[in-house]
Amino acid sequence: MAFWLGTAAFALTILISVSLHELGHMITGKRFGMKVTQYFVGFGPTIFSFRVGETEYGLKAIPLGGFCKIVGMTPQDDDVRPEDQPRAMWRFPVWKRTIVMSAGSITHFLLALAGAWVMAVSVGLPNIHLPQNTADQRSYPAMIEVGDCLPVQTELKKLDAAAQKAASETCTPGVNGAVVPPAKAAGLQDLDLVTKVGNTPVANYGQLTDAIRASPAGPTVFEIVRDGRAQSVKVDLITDERAPIDNPEGQVALVSVAGLSWDTDQPYVVHYSPAGAFQGSGEYGWYLVENSFKAMARIPQKIPALWHSITGDERDPDTPISVIGASRLGGEAIEKGVPEIFWQIFISLNVFIGLFNLLPLLPLDGGHIAIAWYEKVRSWLYQRLRRPDPGRVDYYKLMPLTYAVILIGGAFTLLTATADIINPITIFK
Repeated sequence: MAFWLGTAAFALTILISVSLHELGHMITGKRFGMKVTQYFVGFGPTIFSFRVGETEYGLKAIPLGGFCKIVGMTPQDDDVRPEDQPRAMWRFPVWKRTIVMSAGSITHFLLALAGAWVMAVSVGLPNIHLPQNTADQRSYPAMIEVGDCLPVQTELKKLDAAAQKAASETCTPGVNGAVVPPAKAAGLQDLDLVTKVGNTPVANYGQLTDAIRASPAGPTVFEIVRDGRAQSVKVDLITDERAPIDNPEGQVALVSVAGLSWDTDQPYVVHYSPAGAFQGSGEYGWYLVENSFKAMARIPQKIPALWHSITGDERDPDTPISVIGASRLGGEAIEKGVPEIFWQIFISLNVFIGLFNLLPLLPLDGGHIAIAWYEKVRSWLYQRLRRPDPGRVDYYKLMPLTYAVILIGGAFTLLTATADIINPITIFK
């Protein structure tokens, strides 16, 4: 029950976010004197509506977004009555149109910042200064975390697929070839700082990993620092299969392993005072902006993985998700009692939607903004060249490109939604 309530709650927060997006367009449009004729939540058949002044407000049957109708968004709009022509949106200065068209994305950014501030003063924000991937971890001090069980890959390969999955999920020393990690058996502890492996000095976690893999299997002396005191521990390294550190998909090879991973004495979550939360939420928001751009750049190369996840392969957790997938993750977070993950997804999604909507492509808001400024710059150049103003862009000539964007976007949305139904990403395995 908690899962479905959480899923519904997350879907509702998305619907509210999109409705506020359209509200941003409406409020700024009205403030500048543009005529707004409709503001609806949802699509399809109208459930109810009412009119206040010149604007009709209402709710429609399909809760998949909303819309705000501003008269005369383009010069080619043919439904503008003669008396409304002076208030047609395209007649307003470009800076006003830019504010109105970007107000939706700005609303998403404000929602994300507000959510981040609430998290910062309540449950805390993720520590963005920690290394986020293996490549970053390699440059950090060799502070370790020691596990309780180590699945030995060479032994797992002897099992069938179902037994391999079960052994990996419920690792038990002595069962299916799993062992007590050599590091734990030797007495190494979490947050020990390794400074030397055998005769090889270690300055960071990357050098630690390289030194362990290059050492012969068997007893190897580790020099560590624990609670400020240096000491030596003899670790009985074992041999197992591992992929290259810098290429997890690369060819595996037999190397020495100790059964330890990277750790840090920095907190994974940072709590803030109400005043300090403003800076913390701003830094976290910018961190999400940078990573959203990286995620958008990776979308094309993730499409094959999405397709393969539908046809039977394991779902890559780094593949894009739809509103369905985001809602499922939100429900799972509530079910497992970690509402902070619910809000992290909500904040990240708002940042991503806000940025995506500003891409200079029709029919996105960013496409309208780009055309408005193109017209402005082109008119300025023609004026300097003493040539007649070429006038407004003909949106009809851009319709083939617009339809292509809609078709590609629709296909991608269908692909992600299908993957989220057939083979969804899960937080907790």
